[in-house]
Amino acid sequence: MKLAAIDIGSNAARLLITDVRMIKKNKPEFIKSNLIRVPLRLGFDVFETGEISPDKTAHILSTMKAYRHLLDAYEVQQVKACATAAMRDARNGQQIIEQVAQETGLQIEIISGDREAALIYESHVAENLTQEAAYLYIDVGGGSTELTCFVNGAMHFKRSFNIGTIRLLKQQVAEAQWEEMKTYIRSNTRNIKKITGIGSGGNINKIFSLSKRKEGRPLSLELLRDYYKEFSSMTLAERMSNYKLREDRADVIVPALLIYINVLKWAGAEEILVPKIGLADGLIQSLYEEIVQQE
Repeated sequence: MKLAAIDIGSNAARLLITDVRMIKKNKPEFIKSNLIRVPLRLGFDVFETGEISPDKTAHILSTMKAYRHLLDAYEVQQVKACATAAMRDARNGQQIIEQVAQETGLQIEIISGDREAALIYESHVAENLTQEAAYLYIDVGGGSTELTCFVNGAMHFKRSFNIGTIRLLKQQVAEAQWEEMKTYIRSNTRNIKKITGIGSGGNINKIFSLSKRKEGRPLSLELLRDYYKEFSSMTLAERMSNYKLREDRADVIVPALLIYINVLKWAGAEEILVPKIGLADGLIQSLYEEIVQQE
């Protein structure tokens, strides 16, 4: 069975195409066929003006049309498409979604921050972790940060905060929002002896790649602080040149590191695992479960 997920974030849109195979009895295996990322950067419009500009709207439409062709080429049977913070906040978000549906047949659902956190949980990240431990899943996007905490294999809390990389670049995050996040994390992790972070998002994946760590090995909080210090001391052009980063990664990687560092510090976590999963993986899992329930 071929399934696909489209995740329209504040910084980029991603199309994930996955083969679902029944290798073992009642145990599906999800094999990624392709992942395509287009840097739409919707948050740069929305978090400043409150709406998506005509230029960005045209970019969304051309991207969704390209995705439609790829879905047909890969013979995808079902697709689930969601939009997060930028589309959520845009005055003309619903209008654009209707236009996309009309021109491509793709139905995009605007999801809440809490639903986003729940979908990330549905990527079953907790299944492969030690049951007798605590983990804080941190998904940093352009418009929001989703936190999901597992303790002894069960969900302890999930919460979304409107603190994201593009909002920070646009100076749209007030000190009170940082304080609210800090208070929430500290009060909800106070009685947890040892907690490990789990990072999701393009920025933490890029840091992991730059670190040359072996897959499955964690990054330390200290290492993230070192990267933050180093990147902060460079110009955008220097980051792009020295680390071979695209511009749409080189600008957001600094605020992303700040969010990861603060969340880990407030939770008392010293390490973060980077398993290369995100919202699109959760959407695929959710879609598969919906199909199974209908059979």
